[in-house]
Amino acid sequence: MVKLNRIYTRTGDDGSTGLADGSRVGKDELRIAAYGTVDELNSVMGLAVGACAAAQPTLAERLERLQHDLFDLGADLATPGTGEGLRIQAAQVKHLESEIDLHNRDLPALDSFVLPGGSAASQWLHLARTVCRRAERETVALSREEEINPEAIRYLNRLSDLLFVCARVANGKGSRDVLWIPGQNREEEA
Repeated sequence: MVKLNRIYTRTGDDGSTGLADGSRVGKDELRIAAYGTVDELNSVMGLAVGACAAAQPTLAERLERLQHDLFDLGADLATPGTGEGLRIQAAQVKHLESEIDLHNRDLPALDSFVLPGGSAASQWLHLARTVCRRAERETVALSREEEINPEAIRYLNRLSDLLFVCARVANGKGSRDVLWIPGQNREEEA
């Protein structure tokens, strides 16, 4: 499917890039921003996998599986329209929901928001979650201008939820979560 024998082609030197269907668009187009952010997310996920590998190998394996989905998502977003091509499927979204349910059932309920922190793995997962949210916003913006696969948006929405749950799992199943204390640093008025 993919064969890379040259890394540079010089075809993008004019500020354009090729889409999966062979058409060329500006590198500053919404479509490029959306799948570029998905690529950034995949890189952060790689850091999270590395941070989980020793202490939580099962979680690392699950995250690595998601990295493959992110390449699928990038291919989906790099292909204009909703027809032929590698597309995110409803089953992939359903899998994320199953993973959320699986991980969340052993976590204590929250009575406050969770601050990004705790273990290194949790910190990377929180960063991945915020990059995922940005990818979702960019994909939604793209969908307002062009027809895209609606499962792409659903996938990103569920993935950010899963990354939040995984960050809690990486924090000792929530025991090392850093909880927000509203107004903690406010001074009392006289």
